[in-house]
Parts: sequence; C-alpha cells; structure tokens
Amino acid sequence: MNFRQLDLNLLRVLAAIHRAGSVTGAARALSLSQSATSNALARLRHFFGDDLFVRSPTGLQHTRLCAQVAPAVVAHLLSLEAVVTGVEDFDPQQSRSTWRLSLSDLGEMLFLPRLTAALRQRAPHTRVTNISVAGAAVAGALEAREIDCAVGILEPRQRGIHAERLFREQYVAITCKGWKPPSGRRGRALTQAQLAGASLAVAAPTATFHSSVEDMLVGLKLADRVVLRARHFGALPELVTTSDLLAIVPAMYAASLPNVQDWELPFAPHYDVRLVWHASTARDPGQQWLRALLRELFGRE
Repeated sequence: MNFRQLDLNLLRVLAAIHRAGSVTGAARALSLSQSATSNALARLRHFFGDDLFVRSPTGLQHTRLCAQVAPAVVAHLLSLEAVVTGVEDFDPQQSRSTWRLSLSDLGEMLFLPRLTAALRQRAPHTRVTNISVAGAAVAGALEAREIDCAVGILEPRQRGIHAERLFREQYVAITCKGWKPPSGRRGRALTQAQLAGASLAVAAPTATFHSSVEDMLVGLKLADRVVLRARHFGALPELVTTSDLLAIVPAMYAASLPNVQDWELPFAPHYDVRLVWHASTARDPGQQWLRALLRELFGRE
C-alpha cells in the first residue's frame, strides 16, 4: 500500500467507527450521512486490502489488522487535534482535578482499585468520585457535566455521546467448591440440562441496562429456576459459598473471587463493556488523559 494515496480524512472515519462500533454511530459523531460514512469505509477497505470491520450478531467486530491500526490512528488524531487547537498541556503530577465517573457496583469493585492505584502514582493530587447513574440517565449526566465519563454495559445512541469498547465479556456460573452438577458428566462447562437442574441466583443492577441473563434464561425456559434475585453482584459470592445455589456472573468478576468454583456456560451471551463520554470533552486535555488511562488499564481490544 502507498501511504501517499491515502486520503487522511478517511482516518477520522476509521477512528470514529472503531469508537462507536457501528457505521451509524460514526456518521452521527462525524456529522456525516450514513451513505458518506459507508463510502469512506469502502475506500478504507480498498486501501488496506482488508475488511477492517465485519458484521456479527452483536454488531461490527474489527479484524486483526484493524485492531493493530485503529488505536494508533485514534492516538495520533488526538495528539494532532491538541496541537492544531493550541490547547495547553495537561500535567497530571500537578493537576488537582476531581474526576467524576459512573461505574456500576460491579464496576466499582473491579475497576476502582486499579484506577485509584494508578492515579495515586501518576496524578497524586487528583481525586475521584464514583457517582451512581442509571444506564438510561448516563447520556443526560454526561451532557450536564455531572460526570466526566462512564464505564459499563452501555449502548448510548444519543447525539453528542461518544462510546468506545474496552473489552468483550461473557457470563459464567459460580458455585461453592463442593458443588456438583445434578446430572451428567462433570467438566469445565455446564450443559443446558445441568443448568436446568440447578437452583439459580442472579443480580439485576440498576446502573446499566442489561437483561441478557434474564433473556437467556427465558429463552432456555429456565426462568422458573431462579430462586433469588439480588440488587448487587457483591452479595452473590457469599450466597453460593453458604448454600447450594448457582449464580450467574461476569467472567472477569468470577476470576477475582476466592473460594468459589467457576463453570463455563457456552450458551451464555457475550456483551461489550464500553467507555462513554460527551463530545464536549473530546478536546479537553485532562479528559483525554483520563480516557487514555482507562484504556491502558482496562482495554483488551
């Protein structure tokens, strides 16, 4: 490929699709028509000789080449934007900013310790506050600058809201160490029949809209196997270690728990954990620094 033949404007489209996870979302972020954005993607595919993004049941998935190229493009565009607009540098060592995040209860347990440790080293005078915002209200809170960004199972579609996938996750089951499937052979994964013989516990946090576990159980005709619904994931580990219950939780959470047995659920849904922010903060150097830190700590793309 000849770099001189590349229209650099197309790189903005590549970065936007990578952030939004869809052509429609990228078009909205760039104030372009969907047809113009689709045409730009076609030109990018021709230049790179690669599909870059492929369709899946959960939306656009990037190819291996795109995973290598897009993050570098995003980083360089942000740097170029900072130079062109003449914004002042952000000095994390001197900053006294207060970061306002929105994390679910599970996000607080999984993300806040690592983030706080990094901030204490790199931006020691800053402070961080986790503000509970229901998923449906995240866009409004971002627009009102009540929060700087949100991380979670979020799919914002409002104009002016930017989103970038940090990683893809799926659900697993956890039980006490001595638990055995009620039927069939014991392995790393549970079958639908084995799940049907278990007594289930699920959590329904309000900080995100996500009903895929309930939807899965309804689809498998197992909704009646749920004997406990908790408001927070934090209650589930002790519940399973002191009873015969089987809880369904995110794999990342299960990996952090001692004294539980985790089981794969091949039929469980996948979902995307996204970093979400408002367009009005796109050029703010401090906000850019914070988002870069979140990508570094938690991005698995």
